[in-house]
Amino acid sequence: MSTQIEQNAVSAIRVLSADMIQKANSGHPGLPLGAASVAYTLWGKEMNFDPKDPKWINRDRFVLSGGHGSALYYSLLHLFGVGGLSIEDLKQFRQMDSKTPGHPEYGHTAGIDATTGPLGAGLSMAVGMAVAEAHLAETFNKPNFNVIDHYTYVMCGDGCLMEGISEEALSLAGTLGLEKLIVIYDSNNISIEGSTDIAFTEDVRQRMASYGFQTILVKDGNNLDEIQKAIDLAKAEKIRPSFIEVKTVIGYGCEAKQGTPAAHGEPLGEDNVAKMRKTLEWPCEESFVVPQDVYDYYAELGSKGTKAHAEWDALFEKWGASYPDLKALWDKFFCNDYSALL
Repeated sequence: MSTQIEQNAVSAIRVLSADMIQKANSGHPGLPLGAASVAYTLWGKEMNFDPKDPKWINRDRFVLSGGHGSALYYSLLHLFGVGGLSIEDLKQFRQMDSKTPGHPEYGHTAGIDATTGPLGAGLSMAVGMAVAEAHLAETFNKPNFNVIDHYTYVMCGDGCLMEGISEEALSLAGTLGLEKLIVIYDSNNISIEGSTDIAFTEDVRQRMASYGFQTILVKDGNNLDEIQKAIDLAKAEKIRPSFIEVKTVIGYGCEAKQGTPAAHGEPLGEDNVAKMRKTLEWPCEESFVVPQDVYDYYAELGSKGTKAHAEWDALFEKWGASYPDLKALWDKFFCNDYSALL
């Protein structure tokens, strides 16, 4: 059962996402509101990353394949304090030259691991990242020195799974047995056209099982314990990638639009956002305001990754001293001068 601070932490993602989209008068609130509990659990309880150093080489990777749900991503970056993304940055959502463009852009906003937007492309990039992790681990790891040891998480929706590029990439992932690839499917039975019954009726988990994935179902996308158990089960798998289908409600919290296509790709409306605050029992009426205890809680969650990074630094130093030839090869791999490898 979730605590009050956990409920407020999840609500912060929903409220900030709705505020961003409403101020911009443009955006996609359905995914951020529907998948907020999943994102909170993943980032707060499972992902290994250092908010103070978003480029840490051994961080877990996160790809939002449904890049239209970028408000979710920016809310997480802000709440965890990644890259100094500020409330003012959130207020500039979808504006020219802002740090919060309509779709996430790698290299533009700190903490973004992949530029996404074209549906399905994020899934294929995540497969590539998982391949890279496996190759680097095979190249550099030694007994008691797992200097490369991280997961790649990718969140997708119905649209991503309808695309041919995702089928090709996920088939390869199953064939290669990329056990550190974890796909999280935001399964809400709604597409931009209407119910998925009109265009997408396949048994997705059965398809993923045929590719060689472990498949897991989370029946309640707001049950934090159920979500965490599913991710733990995926991380425990040692020979297959994992596919977690999470049943969510698109636009959750906005009673006028949740569960309908109207929540997908347009602002909720000022009145509906105000009502959503009451529905979620959010303590702040003003837009873009988060209680200090919520910020403090996110800082506490993020500090675990900072500690893990420090422990990895110590391990890496010992590894480099023990295997100087490998350390020299590492330096060539990561010097950004590819001629060194020729």
